[in-house]
Amino acid sequence: MEIAHRGYAAEAPENTLAALRRAGRHADAVEIDVRRCGSGDLVVIHDAEVDRLTDGTGRVADLSLAELEALDVLGSGESIPTLAEVLSIVPADVAINVELKETGIATDAVEAIDPAENPVIVSSFSERALRETRAASASIPTAYLADRLRDRPVTTAVELDCRCVHPRFALCFYSPIISRAHDLGLGVNAWTVDDPLVVRALCRLGVDGVVTDRSGVVPDRYRTVADDRKP
Repeated sequence: MEIAHRGYAAEAPENTLAALRRAGRHADAVEIDVRRCGSGDLVVIHDAEVDRLTDGTGRVADLSLAELEALDVLGSGESIPTLAEVLSIVPADVAINVELKETGIATDAVEAIDPAENPVIVSSFSERALRETRAASASIPTAYLADRLRDRPVTTAVELDCRCVHPRFALCFYSPIISRAHDLGLGVNAWTVDDPLVVRALCRLGVDGVVTDRSGVVPDRYRTVADDRKP
């Protein structure tokens, strides 16, 4: 499975409606980042500040939705969208990985996700955010993001009642994380890989999905997931 990281961030202005519309035509799944802005709305942006991505400055948490919508993302003419807007434009047969960038937003995120026809999975590096998600919904699939083995990726995912574990791709090469996860019924989606040779190596190791900034890096024969681990 090919998962478009922020809507293929290397090819389009990341996390924007334009990027996600385009990614929806090519990817098996899209990955987005969600946090709360100053007016209380859930918006789709990776960074806690707008400085890197836009022509503005300041913390997302201090800016209202109207102020965020007035900003220009990477000179593209696109603005920072809301979670609801993104959910409304991704084709129903494309899965959506909603990464929670902070705690205290899970209940509202689950409420926004509920009407979506897409397969949706909620992921986070934050154990607390995943516990909040499970408290808000007993059934929504979740995934634990891990970038270190000392985070005990598989064990933690099981403890948090996750459907998947999402490790940094390098962890798959020097640990038995894939086989351990599969033995316990967890899917494995590795992030973030743009090199086709590395992607092929990960696919041969048995990952269920690869998160990538570039389209077309996952060979066609690995694009279909045969079981219910698909996000």
